[in-house]
Amino acid sequence: MSREKNAKAAAHLKVERLLVREVNWLGDVVMSLPALKALRKAYPGARLSVLVKRELAGFFDGAPWMDEVLPFRIGRGFRGWQDRRHLVAELRNRRFDLAVLLPNSFESAFWIWRARIPARVGYARDGRGLLLTHKLRPPHAVLEAHQVHYYLHLLRETLGLEGDPHDYAPHVHEGHREKMRAWLHERRERPGKKLIALAVAAAYGPAKEWPAEHYAALIDRLAENHGAECVLIGAPSERAKCEQVAALSERKGAILAAGETGVGEAIALLSLCDAFAGNDSGSMHLAGALGLPTVGIFGSTRADRTGPLGARTRVLYRPIDCSPCLERTCRFGHYSCLKQIAPEEVEAALVGLNAL
Repeated sequence: MSREKNAKAAAHLKVERLLVREVNWLGDVVMSLPALKALRKAYPGARLSVLVKRELAGFFDGAPWMDEVLPFRIGRGFRGWQDRRHLVAELRNRRFDLAVLLPNSFESAFWIWRARIPARVGYARDGRGLLLTHKLRPPHAVLEAHQVHYYLHLLRETLGLEGDPHDYAPHVHEGHREKMRAWLHERRERPGKKLIALAVAAAYGPAKEWPAEHYAALIDRLAENHGAECVLIGAPSERAKCEQVAALSERKGAILAAGETGVGEAIALLSLCDAFAGNDSGSMHLAGALGLPTVGIFGSTRADRTGPLGARTRVLYRPIDCSPCLERTCRFGHYSCLKQIAPEEVEAALVGLNAL
């Protein structure tokens, strides 16, 4: 559908109940925030609901511009069929006027279509064009730009809405902040010194992960040269990697937070830190969006498309012949794009951001 046709159709929309189907990865949720906030501003009187995976629902804890968060989880086998049926029935009963689909998947559009939401906005990808009422195919320029523009372009071309690509700051729940302040108080060995958050794992795979021994060396350098203390953050599945890094550190003093916080608490914990360094991950995107001095370490992925947001960010990337490959694992097995980035470089980048 052309922009003119989309705009004409959008002009007649009466939106009292608005649903946004959020994306499925934490970093993508951060990059979608400018689009989500643009929708809030465009429909100030509408009830804004966000449909999001249950493990990411805490991202919106206490957000004053959000009316409702609808967490979901889809099981396997017969349970998964039941979960989908119940979800569609719940959405249908809420009688939404407009649904904006930020993921590209066919299934996300199929749910919304079956829920009989009359206006359905999304990119015509994954064979789902017939399920959408306001749609377009993303042009090459948008696919090559930073991902924050991918979501904003969808709103501009389908609904005629303009958003601010810099409006990406997540809300910090004050209750979570107080809880994490107390949590840190019990664990810090050098209170009053700089606290640096490190994300040493990445859900995508090892092609995003800086070597564990490099992280251990960085922890030691930050302690010896700057008196700084490090806290290792991440999901429960990343706990073992964090324990490995902590054990390799000669200082043996890194605080382990991986697996001990939900997303809302992780946001609060990061807000109490002085800086961040780590892999291309959801935590990296959160840190940059919160305004922390943030050093992102990139291997297989493209920083120009998924680099950290924020004015106080820096990317370390070693381009070699086979990069960026966008793979989860190194097909050659050497991971040289990551190994060639030295701990001293990360330390220097943090110093350059006035973080230490």
